[in-house]
This record gives sequence, structure tokens and C-alpha cells, in this order.
Amino acid sequence: MKVIQREERTPNLIEQLVSVWEESVKATHLFLSEEEIENIKTYVPDALKQIPHLVIETDEQGLPIAFMGIDNHKLEMLFILPQQRGKGLGRKLIEYADEIDEIHELTVNEQNPAARGFYEHMGFKVYKRTSLDEQGNPYPILYMKRN
Repeated sequence: MKVIQREERTPNLIEQLVSVWEESVKATHLFLSEEEIENIKTYVPDALKQIPHLVIETDEQGLPIAFMGIDNHKLEMLFILPQQRGKGLGRKLIEYADEIDEIHELTVNEQNPAARGFYEHMGFKVYKRTSLDEQGNPYPILYMKRN
């Protein structure tokens, strides 16, 4: 597991992480159209460059297979390659985050029940729901916290 500082975020690394993001989103965000995914994808590189704490899990060749971003005790992003899901990487990332910068809060798309279930299993509980996402699209967002 690597914590990547902002100055270490090379164009090649950002490209690899965007690829992980895209594969993950296509496998888990079935409510999004291909056009919507392509539109959101244009914002991902800047988000990856700006997130204060970026943690990456790599395979044996050193290629990213999962990553998360944390800002001020809030999990802002967690994405895992589809073929790596179910192997404990999400738990490993969350537990690592708790060691370096405990996560108190996160948001998840209501239409991604597997992610919601995972976060509930990790001790998070829904405390608020909005009918629109942060961009005003009709994708309900669940706000989750843990004590």
C-alpha cells in the first residue's frame, strides 16, 4: 500500500488511476450511461491531483488495482478493479485509512447497493439522503457516518 503525495502524482499514474476508476464505475454504477461516465471521467484527473490523501494498492508488477482518496476525515473516493473485488481490498484500504487519517464520513450513490452494504459492514450508517447528486443529477446520494 502506498500513500502518494501530490508531487508524486505523475501523468502516467493519473492515467492508470483513471483507468481503474473507469473500470470500477462501469462495473458498479449501472445506472450511469456511457455518455455520463465519459463526462464524469473528464473531472477525475483533477480530483486525483487535488485529493490530500491518496492511497493506492498495486499488483505484483506495481500497477494500481485499487485506490482511495481522503480529505479531512471524509472518504471522497474508493475504487477497485472489478476482477479484484471480493478479495478484501476495500476492507484493507479502510483499515489502513483508519491508521493514518480516520474516516468519519462518506457519501455513496443509493443506486450502488453493494457499496452501501460494504460501508454498513464497515460500521457506517446513513444519516441523510438527497434525491440529487452534487451536480444536480437525479442520482440519490446517501450520507454515511460512523462513530
